[in-house]
Amino acid sequence: MNGLEAWLIGLDFQLWHYLHVLWRSPVLDALMPFARNQFTWAPLYLFLLVFMPWNFGKRGWLWCLGFFLCFVVADSVCGSVLKPWIQRVRPCNDPRFSGLVHLLVPRSSGWSFPSNHAANHFALGSFMAITLGVRLRWFWPLPIAWALLVSYAQVYVGVHWPGDVIVGGIIGSAIGLLMGTLFNQKWSLATVR
Repeated sequence: MNGLEAWLIGLDFQLWHYLHVLWRSPVLDALMPFARNQFTWAPLYLFLLVFMPWNFGKRGWLWCLGFFLCFVVADSVCGSVLKPWIQRVRPCNDPRFSGLVHLLVPRSSGWSFPSNHAANHFALGSFMAITLGVRLRWFWPLPIAWALLVSYAQVYVGVHWPGDVIVGGIIGSAIGLLMGTLFNQKWSLATVR
C-alpha cells in the first residue's frame, strides 16, 4: 500500500468513526434504516411514474425512461464492474471493527466500494435536478438533499465507509448529469406547455 492510499484509508476510517460511532442518536437510529430502504421511496417512484406522463405526455414517458436508465447504468457500473474488481470489505463484515460497528440493518453481503445506493440515488437525483430544474428553479436542491440523506444513512447504519458513498455519489452524479443534459437537449421540459 502506498502512502497516499494509506492516508486515504486512514482518513476514511476517521470520518467513519465520527459519522457511525461518535455521532449517534436514538432518533437517527430509528430513522436511518428507513431512509436507506428502497421500499421507503417506492411511493415517490410511483408518483413520478404517474405525474410525469400525466403532465408532460410523451416527454413525460421519455423522462421516466431516462430516470430508469440512470438507475440501470449507475447500478451496473458500480455493482457489476467496480465492486467485483476492487473488492473492498464492508465495515460490518470487517472483523477488525466488529467491536465498533453498530449495525442497524441486516448484514450486507458483497463488496463495499463504491456504494450502489449512493450511485443510484445521485444518478436519479442529478437527473431530476437537471431536467425538472429547467421548469422549477427552486426544485434542484431537493433531489440532491434526498441523495445525500440516503448516502449518509448507508454510513450511519454500518454497511458503508464514507469513501464508498463519496465515490458512488460522484459516479452517480456524472451519470445523472450526462443523461439529464442529453434529455434536455432533445426533449426539454421547459418548452412543454
